[in-house]
Amino acid sequence: MNSKPASPPLTPMPAWLRSPLGRASELSTVQRIIKQRGIHTICEEGRCPNRGECYAQGTATFLLMGPTCTRACSFCQVDKGHAPMPLDPQEPQKVAESVQLLGLQYVVLTSVARDDLPDQGAGWFAQTMAAVRHLNPKTQIEVLTPDFWGGTGGADAQQQRIATVVQAQPACYNHNLETVRRLQGPVRRGANYERSLRVLAQVKAMDATMPTKSGLMLGLGETEAEIIEALHDLREVGCDRLTLGQYLRPSLAHLPVQHYWPPEEFDRLGAIARDLGFSHVRSGPLVRSSYHAGQAPS
Repeated sequence: MNSKPASPPLTPMPAWLRSPLGRASELSTVQRIIKQRGIHTICEEGRCPNRGECYAQGTATFLLMGPTCTRACSFCQVDKGHAPMPLDPQEPQKVAESVQLLGLQYVVLTSVARDDLPDQGAGWFAQTMAAVRHLNPKTQIEVLTPDFWGGTGGADAQQQRIATVVQAQPACYNHNLETVRRLQGPVRRGANYERSLRVLAQVKAMDATMPTKSGLMLGLGETEAEIIEALHDLREVGCDRLTLGQYLRPSLAHLPVQHYWPPEEFDRLGAIARDLGFSHVRSGPLVRSSYHAGQAPS
């Protein structure tokens, strides 16, 4: 049975979690390009603590299919709770133009969960990748997808949706486990630990050469033993790359932080992950799924 983390007393945020915002001019350049085209980034919608650093480098992670999610994960800042917007038929072209204007050499495409769509948005990922490549043929594209499980069709439909994205040949296929097995229920409403592992396993079965990646948030009440178990589970399905970061509570309506893991513990867990065979590991309090993604080995 899944156990919901109890609410600890509110504690001040540790000093190691305070990141610089970046220069206003660099922030505004990316924000202007995004807002002018009516598209979205997870940097803004998710209030990523690294957006100042990433914007200063002219990078961003694009959030496809609108800013409203059909699920209600209790850790996530992305909008939810009402009907998502219809797809903007110009969004793939708008994203491609933004990548061109920002001069990105490596771009990450992610999305809200769209359980209302027949293919859960898999075809939209493929369309957007094609549009980006048309204007930016040298740009590498990483995808960070939902589990494509919803609506009708079950496991067979999920497999076909994953295949649609794999066949578009991203440089890396990322799908986040988010938390340890025990905490999946209260943290990831509508998602499932084994199902997420199956996404990563199916990618490898379809294309053994395609790098796969996943990430965990720490601080939700997990134990070190549970973290290490999750790392073993990811390696068993061939996951190549890993991110470990601190969960930060977006608002009082979200799950509370149970524990702030200090930088030295992230360093130690990162070393354990490397010993387990992950080829690329980012582990630190402010690390997020797309943090320095373009610096991964090609």
